[in-house]
Amino acid sequence: MTAEKISKIINQAESFKDEPPRPLRREIASGEPYPLHALGDFLGGAAKSIYEKIQAPQAICAQSVLAAATLAVQGHADIELPIGQTRPLSAFFMSIATTGERKSSCDTEALRPVNNKEETLRTAYQADLFQWQNRKEAWERGRSEILKKPKKDSTQTYVAAQLNALGPSPEPPLIPMLTCPEPTFEGICRYLMTGQPSIGVFSDEGGQFIGGHGMNEENRLKTAGAFCNLWDGKPVKRIRAGDGTVILPGRRVSVHLMAQPSVANVMLSNRMFEDQGLLSRFLFSAPDSTIGTRFSRTFSPESAQALQAYESRMEQIIDIPLPMKEGKTNELEPRKLSMDSETGRLWKCFADEVEKNMAAGGLWEQIRGFANKLPEHAGRLAGVLALVDDTQARTVRKDFLHAGIMLASYYAGEAQRLHEQGYVDPEIALAERLLDWLHRRWGEGLISLPDIYQRSLNTISDKKTAIRIVTILEEHGWLVRVQGGDFVNGLRRKDVWRIVIYS
Repeated sequence: MTAEKISKIINQAESFKDEPPRPLRREIASGEPYPLHALGDFLGGAAKSIYEKIQAPQAICAQSVLAAATLAVQGHADIELPIGQTRPLSAFFMSIATTGERKSSCDTEALRPVNNKEETLRTAYQADLFQWQNRKEAWERGRSEILKKPKKDSTQTYVAAQLNALGPSPEPPLIPMLTCPEPTFEGICRYLMTGQPSIGVFSDEGGQFIGGHGMNEENRLKTAGAFCNLWDGKPVKRIRAGDGTVILPGRRVSVHLMAQPSVANVMLSNRMFEDQGLLSRFLFSAPDSTIGTRFSRTFSPESAQALQAYESRMEQIIDIPLPMKEGKTNELEPRKLSMDSETGRLWKCFADEVEKNMAAGGLWEQIRGFANKLPEHAGRLAGVLALVDDTQARTVRKDFLHAGIMLASYYAGEAQRLHEQGYVDPEIALAERLLDWLHRRWGEGLISLPDIYQRSLNTISDKKTAIRIVTILEEHGWLVRVQGGDFVNGLRRKDVWRIVIYS
């Protein structure tokens, strides 16, 4: 857009001296600082170091580190809650921030030990693949010989015995990936069939998950249910025509998605996601921006040392072989990580406090779905912290559960804060999209009604819808009607509005 055109738009735009246009929805209040100290020395130190190095919001640095640690330990143990239920240590994280917040750089730093392990696995994979191809060809030739030239007196039973003696086809080596960049259930399922049994989905394209094919109106319910089952640790199941039925037990999946606020709002305002329980399984964080404060500074030796200590500890954990079910190469059999009596009492006290606050008028009445899982979130997070400290641990100490409760309480505060922006009326959301189109795509200071339903968004394709959405923008002061009409793009129009420019 040329400077001349911008000047024209500003000159045409309605000026206002007394009162600016009103936001279409309430601004989200600032959240509480992330409790970095609850992460412990290794993880907390790493999060602080990444913050100093990258200068992204501290909460996103912490999310990346905690998600990476969860990936590292989730295959080793499950947490046994005091009520007798056993749950995975897997966790789903979502970091909400605008473009330019250096979100992906946080994952890059936190995942460096994981990426190093993947490089080692890739080297071994090349050698294993060569050997497997040779074994596979030898097996196929042996099978062909048995079937091709049976002896005259060979019976079906004899041939079957020969095939049984030959054994099953050699299994290929596992795909050497610990992280999966595709945040779709189909992509995850395909990978878990032939890849590692414990993986992390790390993506800075949360829109692929929220707005992708799997989340369209037809598939949304099925996809949400599938991700809920992943979080619950249930066997991964996929039934498709042509591919048949796939059932994959003993898998663990953690998730860290990063999304812009407008994209995250699509998920947060979806009642079906809330009713299905998907929202209650995610740990959201939407910190304030650091843009405008990230001035050049020296990365201190202390921070470099803390980051190196984190990487060394993570590499130690990742190098420990995962417990596999006997005879399987990618089906986990995690041990139970229990709570001692003192830790169990603390967990029950926290669960009772949460229950009390879910009552009518309680602190967490408005986020009952999330609050209902808050004790479990605390237990899972405590288990992760315990295994980062000692990967061979059999019990969770009280101090780890206390830290898990602090972290879970932070996430409850974020869930409450994000909920307070309320369920977004679809027409308000559509008005936001139209306003964005008017400011960024239209290129004129005036707009007519036909221009809106003929040339703007595909979802505003008729006059009736256009009038409803324009009315919303008019009531909020973003459009001002031109009495008597005006010329727009050389055509005389009856229903014309001036577009308000405000920042």
